[in-house]
Amino acid sequence: MTDQFITPSIQLNTRGLRCPEPVMMLHQAIRKSKSGDVVEVFATDNSTSWDIPKFCMHLGHELLLQEEKLDEAGNKEFHYLVKKG
Repeated sequence: MTDQFITPSIQLNTRGLRCPEPVMMLHQAIRKSKSGDVVEVFATDNSTSWDIPKFCMHLGHELLLQEEKLDEAGNKEFHYLVKKG
């Protein structure tokens, strides 16, 4: 399943926020969503690259996408799709 065919239920822009805020916002969004919903997260904090996969593993959610790319200014940006279990 590729991200081209996934329509997120919720989109979180956590760019510029530092740990633990991105994961706390994801946790809150997951709590409010229903099973099978997909939450899309955009982040700039390096710690999300291990925090979000661990969050999914420990709480039983599916990490559909984890990618890292450079924005227009050449800064690292992270993109995630998380499906509520």
